[in-house]
Amino acid sequence: MERTVPKTASDEIELYLRTYYSLLRSTEEVHIRALEEAHAGMNSLLHPNARKPLPDLSAFIYSWLRLPACMLQVRLIVMGQGGDVFMRDGYGDVKAWQIVEAPARRRRYFYDGNDTIASFIVSRSDIDDIVPLLTAFQIEWNKLHILLRHFTGGQPLEKFFDDPNLDIALINALNISAEAFASLKDLWGARYLDLLAKIAANRKHLSIRLLSGSFHQYRRAAYVWWEFIETAKPDLLTRPVYFVSSNTHSLINLITGFALKQQARLLEFVELGGDSVLKNELEAIRSEKNSVSFENFLYFLQKVFFTTPPGQALRATRKTLEEKLGVQRIGGQADFDLEAQVIDLAKLDIEAMDPRLRIDGVEALANSDAIILNIDYPLGLAAYNILSQIAERVTDLRGIYIMGKAATLNGVVGDVMIPNVVHDEQFSNTHIFPNCFQASDIKSYMTRGTVLDNQKAVTVQGTFLQTSHYMDVFYREGYTDIEMEAGPYLSAIYEMYRPTRHPTDEIVNHYSIQFDFGLVHYASDKPLSKGQNLGAGNLSFVGMDATYGTAIAILRRIFTLERERLHNSARKERQ
Repeated sequence: MERTVPKTASDEIELYLRTYYSLLRSTEEVHIRALEEAHAGMNSLLHPNARKPLPDLSAFIYSWLRLPACMLQVRLIVMGQGGDVFMRDGYGDVKAWQIVEAPARRRRYFYDGNDTIASFIVSRSDIDDIVPLLTAFQIEWNKLHILLRHFTGGQPLEKFFDDPNLDIALINALNISAEAFASLKDLWGARYLDLLAKIAANRKHLSIRLLSGSFHQYRRAAYVWWEFIETAKPDLLTRPVYFVSSNTHSLINLITGFALKQQARLLEFVELGGDSVLKNELEAIRSEKNSVSFENFLYFLQKVFFTTPPGQALRATRKTLEEKLGVQRIGGQADFDLEAQVIDLAKLDIEAMDPRLRIDGVEALANSDAIILNIDYPLGLAAYNILSQIAERVTDLRGIYIMGKAATLNGVVGDVMIPNVVHDEQFSNTHIFPNCFQASDIKSYMTRGTVLDNQKAVTVQGTFLQTSHYMDVFYREGYTDIEMEAGPYLSAIYEMYRPTRHPTDEIVNHYSIQFDFGLVHYASDKPLSKGQNLGAGNLSFVGMDATYGTAIAILRRIFTLERERLHNSARKERQ
């Protein structure tokens, strides 16, 4: 069959991949500087100015947000496939080290308190994510270091802190726009001068090491992760299950209605607090200048409130309510840090849940024996291992629903994209499938973004592993939705109803699948517009509208199917 997608492998991307995978075969540390030329030569869409002497602050902030704060002190990053691997290579029990996390990447690191962090990798995608992040981080750190040292004449930056015009002087010294400098200040807050002083004082010389591992160990990590979930909830194996890959907040917030119950407390938090952005948002909603859902705003407020000391205390109250409503959180393990949530449909409180979920006949769920299994959205190829493991153990999987972030080539940040074609660069397959969702299922629950159905998506190997030419080729073929997990999920789905392992380099037709399937992405990046990615700003409240509009559609779909299943079962019993 003739392919509908041209071969797009970039020689520069292939060179970069070959370079770091060949270097990482070494049993010794690899200096990141050995990768800088290949990284810069790739001309990454997220790091277009890597070769230029002036800072690329968008790339720097993007990397900063996806690495732990202790990177200020770190010299060595060690990657491995489980605690025993680190132990065998002489690092001891890294699980006993300090747990550190990145603000915008769901990955757990372990910090030895000195100059080393350890990272458990659960698929090749982790390597393809971490290596470019570190390389971009070091390139841009050292650019800033050189310019700052020139500005201070080699003196500590702290000596200039009393200068009332220091910000303007720094903007000129770094040759960046006032807007870019403001983004850096917003990111670092009151610490921004202290952090710039640390950059000025030290050049970065990062090294990385990949401990020996195997594809088998990737599969084993997924097995251990699932075994823990199965032990906590053994009836997952025999009850009807609706699988959802989304996040850890949207489904739970909608189902429990906890934030709605805490409305007075959350609004008081805004009104008495000092966050002008939240106050302005609330005022706009009250004056109807902002048509965004008030419920979505409460969910966002709850997220912010939980980061405060009073909010921490409220978490225990939420946990008690969740348990009462049949919601069980099962935390990820150190080797595979991915939370799962098990939701018992029969225990839901219909009156307490978000009113947008109350479909006709929803009361029938009280007689349901079905479960929703929701997992935190994985990264890249981990999706294949996870769904493969679940499919091997769950006997009655009635629906699979995937909700995740993506970059958009034709929309704006906050839009929703519903594809029915996915080209997977991981396995070189083009998947064609029936998507149970269409624009009308989601648009009714959004007031800001646009919902685009009948789209075509590309599953890429990594966020940095894209070039303008690479994206242009896909755009010309009508591909506008760029992400990392849809292809691996579809490869696992193929193996759920076909007698062979998933193919490579083929067009794959999924119209014979025997369960419900939905795939939806919300736009968090617009890479073809320079600076419009999560490095240049935070998705924050803009993304809540798309996130909750999509989550509502998924839950309504599940509730509708389960209502119909119960109705048909009751009718058969009567006959």
